[in-house]
Amino acid sequence: MDFTVPEAQTDLASLTRRIVEDWAEKNPQPGDSGLSRDLWAALARSGVLDAALPTSVGGGGLGVTAHAAVLAELGRTVAPAPYLDTVLVGAEILAEYGTPEQIETWLVPVLRGEDTVAFVFSDDHTGFTTTVSPDGWRLNGAQTAVSSAAFADTLLIEATTPEGPALFLLPRDAKGISITRQHVVNGSDAALVEAAAVPLPRGARLLGDPARARRLAIIGWCALQAGITERALELTADYARTREQFGKQIGSFQAVRQRLADAYIDVEAVRLTVLEAAWRESEGLDATAEIATAKFWAAEAGHRVAHTTVHVHGGVGIDTDHPTHRYFVAAKRAEFALGGATAHLRALGATLAGRNPA
Repeated sequence: MDFTVPEAQTDLASLTRRIVEDWAEKNPQPGDSGLSRDLWAALARSGVLDAALPTSVGGGGLGVTAHAAVLAELGRTVAPAPYLDTVLVGAEILAEYGTPEQIETWLVPVLRGEDTVAFVFSDDHTGFTTTVSPDGWRLNGAQTAVSSAAFADTLLIEATTPEGPALFLLPRDAKGISITRQHVVNGSDAALVEAAAVPLPRGARLLGDPARARRLAIIGWCALQAGITERALELTADYARTREQFGKQIGSFQAVRQRLADAYIDVEAVRLTVLEAAWRESEGLDATAEIATAKFWAAEAGHRVAHTTVHVHGGVGIDTDHPTHRYFVAAKRAEFALGGATAHLRALGATLAGRNPA
């Protein structure tokens, strides 16, 4: 792949950084709700929310790599902006597969910064299914710890149907939908989403590929982790340059230097693997192995960098009021979101075995 970053994407990342850093300066101790209405409105007004979306829906057409660049900048400040679920997954899927009516109903409010979306996935143990009733299909099931679901206006639900996997759009107040707020490791944006015989109206189904939504979501978590770990390492390196023990900067100690050097390699591994995965996905190439590789590094390297951040900071590293704590818990959440290192290492092995059968 060509690792040259287009100028338009660089400008978008710079704009996003200015907006979120300005917001963070005014909000040094942000809440844990996962959504700042002021920040979300600022991102919408500046054009950040639609810049990467297809031109067919009025976006800038910058693609998946630009989505990843925006998410990396949001990760650098652990910004309470649900771009991953709302824009990368929700808006992108709507733009690709939505009918004109669905786009007008569901996508336009997102681009205006008025609505948010939660992607409600299914896993091997829980999820959603549809059954046929005399008056149409009904949705049943549950999923726990759904990102952004505590406040999202719209649910994009992955479900099993008699015709195979499908995606459905429903408002959060749809009859039969129950949403229970949950507090996860780094905030209270997640929720338990339950569906009990929810009627699926005409126009609720998206005629698209649920696997595409899942791939985009995994790329998004990897991009967030790239920004989280990059900034966590910067803060840790700055601390090592100024903190003194035994009359010397702790950054001059060999053990600390080695930890920081290893963390730098890990951060670069996360950044480069997610860039390759995003590029292949944007080009319509098979990105299964690359996405699994990126998520493995986001989990494995993210774990190491998070713990290096705490260890080098010493006592203040475990102070929940210290800025580094936000990066530690954010990295831990991104580590396990949509599968940890082991799950994606197995997925990678299965993919490579399929590509190169014995």
